[in-house]
Amino acid sequence: MSFTVAIVGRPNVGKSTFFNRLIEQRKAIVDDVSGVTRDRQYGVADWNGKQFNVIDTGGFVSGSEDIFEKEIAKQVLVAVDEASAIIFMVDAHTGLTDLDEAMAHVLRRSTKPIFLTVNKVDNTDRLLEASEFYSLGFEHVFFVAAASGSGSGEILDALTELMPDVPVIPEEEVPVEFDEEGNPVEAKEEVKEPEIPRFAIIGQPNVGKSSLLNALIGEERTIVSDIAGTTRDTIHTHYKLFQKEFILIDTAGIRRKNKVHEDLEFYSVIRAIKALDEADVCLLLLDAEKGITAQDLNIFSLAARKGKGVVVLVNKWDLVANKETNTARDYERVLKEKLAPFTDVPILFISAKEKTRIFKAVEVALDVVEKRRRRLPTSKLNDVMLKAVQNYHAPVVRGHAIKIKFVTQLPTAVPSFAFFCNFPDDIKQPYKNYLENQLRQQFDFTGVPVRLFFRKK
Repeated sequence: MSFTVAIVGRPNVGKSTFFNRLIEQRKAIVDDVSGVTRDRQYGVADWNGKQFNVIDTGGFVSGSEDIFEKEIAKQVLVAVDEASAIIFMVDAHTGLTDLDEAMAHVLRRSTKPIFLTVNKVDNTDRLLEASEFYSLGFEHVFFVAAASGSGSGEILDALTELMPDVPVIPEEEVPVEFDEEGNPVEAKEEVKEPEIPRFAIIGQPNVGKSSLLNALIGEERTIVSDIAGTTRDTIHTHYKLFQKEFILIDTAGIRRKNKVHEDLEFYSVIRAIKALDEADVCLLLLDAEKGITAQDLNIFSLAARKGKGVVVLVNKWDLVANKETNTARDYERVLKEKLAPFTDVPILFISAKEKTRIFKAVEVALDVVEKRRRRLPTSKLNDVMLKAVQNYHAPVVRGHAIKIKFVTQLPTAVPSFAFFCNFPDDIKQPYKNYLENQLRQQFDFTGVPVRLFFRKK
């Protein structure tokens, strides 16, 4: 699926609305405010049995001195370079502007197919007014209403015509194997490869999430600035270097609810929390100078409640003054005291700006993914855990001894274990903590939430 389509144009012409319609999900934030989209946003569209990549970009403003508009312009040019075809979107309601002319001037230098798409054409009057865009001189002109989907089929037909046809093997030509007696052999089911790990970079605004993403992939994938709230959408990036492959998800900073006043930030926070659901492991970034705050603890507990692996990264460690031999050790001890009771978490001290220990963080995150996906043999699990039960029995309840007879791992995404006993409702939290600690010590579940269930034998 190497065919890629980039949607470009000036601010507020409906690029993100059209992007959401093509990929059939509300992935990009849409608002009446100009300049909502900043970073490149990727999705996959499907039309007439053909799939292709779609890139949503920020609004292009040529020659602007605004810090975000300058960075957005760079991102748009990168998207144009990446694309196989370009949808140049303009607005029939506003009409032809000098910003449209500037964007057209940039695109005329490209040799790629360009589809001039006039948006917001939702009645015959608008259709007549939209004829002025023929003056831009592009061969392929389409009239659409992204909000309702009117006219989108024609542009999708034109795009898929550029894509090569994928040969389909007729059913009668599918090869069939036969045994020695001439009977057809049932095809073996293919062993499914494990899914590519997904890492969500989470934390409060301005702790260096986008800087870490850019440092890992070695390019300016997302815009970085000192202004809190620069990242708005959740940005997915496929990493495949040094024999390692995973998806990195950069998210918007999550602030306390009473600090969120703008609709845009509200939508950004919702998408950041949804990114937690997609992830296998959450890389929780902390600011080394500020330490861990109540909001960081809220984000940490949210990731743990969702059953995600967690790696704590203390960023901007290079800015901490007067470091001594035991500074990191003492800092880690304070962190774990505040993270209790889930303290079995890897903590790394990094600098995204200086690229210090960032690749070590990736290795630790991949290790946490393996632990989260691990399936323990029932025999080994019983040998170890029943011995731990013998060493320290559960307290007697109403004159009855609690007897745990059998342990098994449940087939869930989060490591979950069922303990079968005679009085499951009478096992107290301290003993549950003891069993969880034994599981962690014996089978190494560092960074992974573990869930215990007690059932009637």
